[in-house]
Amino acid sequence: MPLSPPADRKLSHIRRIESWGYERADGLFDIEGVLHDSKTYGFDNQWRGRVEPGQPVHEMWVRMTVDEDYVIRDMEATSDATPFQMCGGIAPDYKKLIGLPLARDFKRQMRKHVGSTHGCTHLSELIGRLATVAFQTIGSIKTRRMREAGKKPDPSYRPAWIDTCHAWATDSPVLQQHYPQFYTGPGATGAPKAAASGD
Repeated sequence: MPLSPPADRKLSHIRRIESWGYERADGLFDIEGVLHDSKTYGFDNQWRGRVEPGQPVHEMWVRMTVDEDYVIRDMEATSDATPFQMCGGIAPDYKKLIGLPLARDFKRQMRKHVGSTHGCTHLSELIGRLATVAFQTIGSIKTRRMREAGKKPDPSYRPAWIDTCHAWATDSPVLQQHYPQFYTGPGATGAPKAAASGD
């Protein structure tokens, strides 16, 4: 269902975030993304001069290389368009994230390394989004491989996305259908639940 008709208004700011998940030939996965901010009006910038409508105010790129256990194996960040000359200088610091698992507390762990004045708000936002893309990319590939090999999933494996949204709540009919062993809603069997996976 579309949104309701808006009030009288004028477009001012546009943010676009795109992301891609790649399966590499060496068994790793590249998760890439770009964050692009622009205005519908021109303005003067002390460092860049005139920034015209549609030109990027921010344009940040990230390539996060992840293994099948959802651990970051490499991180590359770049800031191609920024409002201040010094902004791009923080991008190499995102290498500090190498070795971190994309677990439930990933964003908190990321803030320890590149939070506040030790990082870039926009790069960190983009990387947070890419963590979700990593799960969607790698999880579906692992499931496909398992099906192609004729294997069935381990019933004790508790996917990391359980209890992360309304549909995947432990008392949801979606969870009851796909992972009945972790279902806690009406009619649940009360079987013991496995420990949460760090994936």
